[in-house]
Amino acid sequence: MGKQGSPRSPRPENIDKEEKVGRRSLDSLSGNDLLLGRRIYASEVSKAQGSKHDQSYGTSNKFWKKQHSWLRRNFKSIVLMISVTGFIFCIDSIMVSIFHSDNSAVVQDISRLRNVTLHKNNGAQDASPVQMYSRLLNLASDSLAKNEFKPDTPNFQEERSSKSSQWKPCADNNKSPGALERSRELSNGYIMVSANGGLNQQRVAICNAVAVAALLNATLVLPRFLYSNVWKDPSQFGDIYQEDHFIEYLKDEVNIVKDLPQHLKSTDTKNLSLVTDTELVKEAKPVDYIEHVLPLLKKYGMVHLFGYGNRLGFDPLPFDVQRLRCKCNFHALKFAPKIQEAGSLLVKRIRRFKTSRSRLEEALLGESMVKNTVKGEEEPLKYLALHLRFEEDMVAYSLCDFGGGETERKELQAYREDHFPLLLKRLKKSKSVSPGELRKTGKCPLTPEEATLVLAGLGFKRRTYIYLAGSQIYGGSSRMLPLTRLYPNIATKETLLTPQELAPFKNFSSQLAALDFIACIASDVFAMTDSGSQLSSLVSGFRTYYGNGQAPTLRPNKKRLAAILSDSETIKWKIFEDRVRKMVEEGQKLRTRPYGRSIYRQPRCPECMCKF
Repeated sequence: MGKQGSPRSPRPENIDKEEKVGRRSLDSLSGNDLLLGRRIYASEVSKAQGSKHDQSYGTSNKFWKKQHSWLRRNFKSIVLMISVTGFIFCIDSIMVSIFHSDNSAVVQDISRLRNVTLHKNNGAQDASPVQMYSRLLNLASDSLAKNEFKPDTPNFQEERSSKSSQWKPCADNNKSPGALERSRELSNGYIMVSANGGLNQQRVAICNAVAVAALLNATLVLPRFLYSNVWKDPSQFGDIYQEDHFIEYLKDEVNIVKDLPQHLKSTDTKNLSLVTDTELVKEAKPVDYIEHVLPLLKKYGMVHLFGYGNRLGFDPLPFDVQRLRCKCNFHALKFAPKIQEAGSLLVKRIRRFKTSRSRLEEALLGESMVKNTVKGEEEPLKYLALHLRFEEDMVAYSLCDFGGGETERKELQAYREDHFPLLLKRLKKSKSVSPGELRKTGKCPLTPEEATLVLAGLGFKRRTYIYLAGSQIYGGSSRMLPLTRLYPNIATKETLLTPQELAPFKNFSSQLAALDFIACIASDVFAMTDSGSQLSSLVSGFRTYYGNGQAPTLRPNKKRLAAILSDSETIKWKIFEDRVRKMVEEGQKLRTRPYGRSIYRQPRCPECMCKF
C-alpha cells in the first residue's frame, strides 16, 4: 500500500502456492502487524527466489523501506482516525440501544393496552382490522408526521369565552332558610332508596333522593345499591363514598340516618310501601311525588323507592331543592379514602409526580393529592382524557353498522337476542330504520377510528398523552389499531397502576369506574364520544363547576360528524380539519343551563353557581 502514484514492485514470474498463502495472510493484517507481515513476506520471497532474483529483492526491499518511513510519519494520524471511528461506532451503539429500549417500552405499553381493551368474545382479538375511512386515516397520518416538530398551537386549553370564568361555584353558600325550617319540623317519615345501574347512575339517584327527601320533609336512609347482572358489583355506599362526611355535610338541609329504625323494618319486609321505578314516570315532577309518594309515607311512616334512578325532573323545581342537588353532587359526595388514594396515584403518575393542585383535583382528592408530589421548575405533564363508549352492549343496542360485514351482523344480533329481548319485540312492531339512516341522524356511537380522526382534525399531535377511560372495546385491538398507530402514548388505569395497587378494586366495577371518573375530571382536556353517556355528563359538569373556564370538554356532534365523514373519499384534509374544528367549537360556546336540562351536566345556573 504505497503512496498514490508510486511505482509498484515488479511481480515475480513464478509464485508458488505457499507464496499466495503468504499474500492472503498479509491482506488480513493491520496496524503494526502490517509491518511485521511485510518483513515475513520479504524473507519468504528471498528464500524462494534465491540468488537469481537479487535485483528484484533489492527493489522490493527499497519499497518496504519507503512504506516503513511513510507509516512512521503518519502514525499519529492513523491512530487518531481509528480512535474517532471507534468513538462514532460507540455512540451509534448507545443510540441504537436507547432507541430499542424506548421502542420496547412503547411495544410493552401497547401490548398491555391490548390486553385490557380486548373484547372477550371468542376470536375478537384476532379479527382483521376494520377500517371504514382508510383514505382519511392516511391523510391524518401524513398530517401528524408533517406537524410533529412545528410549534404547538393552542388546542382548546380553555373554554371559548372569557365570560366562563365569571361563574363561580356557590352551591354550598347561603343555606336556604326554607331548608332550615323544614329540618326543624317533624319528619313525615323515612325514605329508603335502592338505586340501580352503575356508579354514575347511582350517583344521580343519590342526589335525586336527597332532593325528594327535602321536598317531602322526610328522613333519608343512606341509599343502597342493587346488585346488577351487568355490573356484577356488590359495593354499597360506604365502599365508594364517605358516609360520615355525606351525613354531616347535608345535616342542615336533610336528616340522614344509616339504617331504618327497627320498628319499621317489618313494614319494609312486607313491601307495604314499595314504590317501583315503573310507578314513577321518567323525570317526574314534584307534584307526582306529592300525590303518589307522600300519602304512602304518611300512612306507613316509610316508603321504599325500589330500582330508583332518573325519576326526578329538573324543571320546574323549587330553587332551594335544585341547589340541594348541586350541593349533594359537587360537595357532599366524596370518594372513600382508598379510592381517593388510588385516584391520586393515578393522576400523579400521569403528571410525573409534578404538583398541579387545581381546584378540581382538590375537590376530588382532598389531602391525598399533596403526598408524594414534587415541586420544581418543570411543569406537570398535560394530558387528554378520552372516554370511548364502544362496548358491545352499546354497539348492539344502537342497531348501527360498523363495517364488520356479515360476521359483525350475526354477532351483534346474537347479543341482542341474549340481552335485549324487549328491544327485538319493539322492533317487530315498529317501522325499521336502516343503519345508514341511523348514522346520518347521529344515533351511532363513535368508533375508535372516528375518535382518532376527530383528534387529528383538531390538531392534537402524535406525542399527545392520552388517558383512555372506558370498558372493553368491542372488536378488541383490531378496532383500536387506528388510535394506537396515530397516538401511541396511551395509558389506562391498568397500565399506570400495578396489579397489587389494583387488587383492592378487582371485581368491583363501580370502584374501578371511580378511578376513570377521577382521571377524566383532572385532565387538561376531556374528549367524549357520546354526549348521552352518564359518565361523560357528570365529568363535564364537574369540569364546568370547578374548572374556572380552564377545563375544556370536547363534544363532537355526531350528526354533523356523519355528514363530514360522508365525504371521506373526496374531502381534502385541510377542509376536513376546518369542518371538524368548527363542529367542536360550536359545542364549546358558553351557555347557561337551558330549561329542563340536567343540572349535573350543566351547572352554570343561579341554583348552582354565582355570576360575578
